[in-house]
Amino acid sequence: MASLFPVILLLAVVAGLMVCSFLFVPKGPQQTLYRTSLMLALGSCYLMWMITYLAQLHPLIAPQMKVEPVE
Repeated sequence: MASLFPVILLLAVVAGLMVCSFLFVPKGPQQTLYRTSLMLALGSCYLMWMITYLAQLHPLIAPQMKVEPVE
């Protein structure tokens, strides 16, 4: 049975990276643009990974095996 532990663990890692990207972006005229771009990229990558991972855990259509009669 698979658990949601990887989803929550990766969420914590991504949230930590978002905080780091907010705090450690160098000051300048484009600081807000860099912060927004980094945080949006991290959030989008996490969401894509999470949706793919969860879709594989609980597929909408289960694979079915066709049994051919042996002659």
